[in-house]
Amino acid sequence: MTGTLYGLGVGPGDPELLTIKAFRKLKETEVIAYPKKRKGSKSYAHRIIDLYIKPEEKEMLGLVFPMTKDPAILEREWSNTVNLVWEYLKKGKDVAFVTEGDPLLYSTFIHMMKLMKSRHPEVNIQTVPGISSINGAASRLGIALAEGDDHVAIVPARDDFAEMKRVIIENDCVIFIKVAKVMDLMLDVLRELDLVDKASVVTKVTSDEEIVWDIHELDRAELEYLTLMVVRK
Repeated sequence: MTGTLYGLGVGPGDPELLTIKAFRKLKETEVIAYPKKRKGSKSYAHRIIDLYIKPEEKEMLGLVFPMTKDPAILEREWSNTVNLVWEYLKKGKDVAFVTEGDPLLYSTFIHMMKLMKSRHPEVNIQTVPGISSINGAASRLGIALAEGDDHVAIVPARDDFAEMKRVIIENDCVIFIKVAKVMDLMLDVLRELDLVDKASVVTKVTSDEEIVWDIHELDRAELEYLTLMVVRK
């Protein structure tokens, strides 16, 4: 019997937003896998669970994920990552892979799950839902994302003025993730639509590093990756 691979959503940043089930799995599972930064500093997901685990009592498996679009590098690094997890699973050990937010919403775990299924279909894979940064932002900002028949979109922001404009026009509320790299373009879109004051931007929502930005002070701002924008018309 192989071990079970768990995808644990650990929430948007505040450790108290961890679900009871995710907490239980952290306590029960012998091996904790987590995204690891190459320079050795703790990943965001790792910091969220610090309050609940004692590393000396667990087998902590740090996994480095390549930040590149080179297919050869991606194939090599992902193959290595899956093999590392498989080494524990084939011995019958359960592995809990922690990811910020929800494991099935724009999560690194999704690719891990797909590769593990294709290479080792005998492995039992389960997920534990987590509170996403989208829910966290709505709560923190006091914004109702939808009511009645409202249309809501979750969109990775990209360098395409016409498409970003279209998305805003066609929906009552849009949550733009990965927005940091195209913030200047997004501000231009909002100005053209006269919706600047309908937008809110937050970084690392609910965490102790959270920043709620003044939308009027974001021109040419240097923003961290975990930044999202909510546009609510």
